[in-house]
Amino acid sequence: MSTFNCSKIASHIIDWLNVYIKDIPVKGFIVGISGGVDSALVASLCARTNKKVILLNLPIRQAKSEYRRAQKQIEQLENEYPNVEGLKIDLTHSFECLEKTLPEDVNSNHLVMANSRARLRMTTLYAVGQTNQLLITGTGNKIEDFGIGFYTKYGDGGVDLNPIGDLLKSEVFLLAKHLGVIQEIVEAKPTDGLWGDERNDEDQIGATYDELEFAMSFKGDKNTLSDRQKVVQEIYQRLNSINQHKMIPIPVCSLEGLK
Repeated sequence: MSTFNCSKIASHIIDWLNVYIKDIPVKGFIVGISGGVDSALVASLCARTNKKVILLNLPIRQAKSEYRRAQKQIEQLENEYPNVEGLKIDLTHSFECLEKTLPEDVNSNHLVMANSRARLRMTTLYAVGQTNQLLITGTGNKIEDFGIGFYTKYGDGGVDLNPIGDLLKSEVFLLAKHLGVIQEIVEAKPTDGLWGDERNDEDQIGATYDELEFAMSFKGDKNTLSDRQKVVQEIYQRLNSINQHKMIPIPVCSLEGLK
């Protein structure tokens, strides 16, 4: 197994970002900063392109710890890179207006409203991004985007490009440490930040990212697995199955032969 070369991987991603926008009429990238390691890593990579970068902190009844981590990471990159601009847009009032507008059975559904937060943030990212001629840059890692579909469709999954979609979570941490992502973020338990409390990804999924990485790569005899590994394998397979609609192209009804 080859060693994960942080310098080589970082340079490759930064070059990829620059090449991607080379011949299209945009000025750079915009990233929503959540206080988690994935968005902090993407922000750090985009900052190093020397293109215009806007980092948005978009709190909606946010846990104070998440908001502080996000703001601290934005300020660090602003201070270090002249091409980076931080911006805070508090969406709490907008979200509460949406809550009041929706029918009771909708706004009382906690999962629906958590996903609505992500979609409101996506709308804001596209509004600011289009105004500034920037591409919305995704922050989902390989496990989330292509393993268990742990993201909101047309929320944090609504992006123009994704520079870390081929990185496992363990690799995200390695690269984040290499690029100097603030220690508080590296040490924090991963969270999607959609609930307004301190619950983390592991609480929601029922497995750690290390366990999910093993499940994603496992191709052997399930009878050789420990009881815990079997539980995680079931979690992975269930989420992978029910979230296929997020991971495949939008189905189009073909009219071939009918016209």
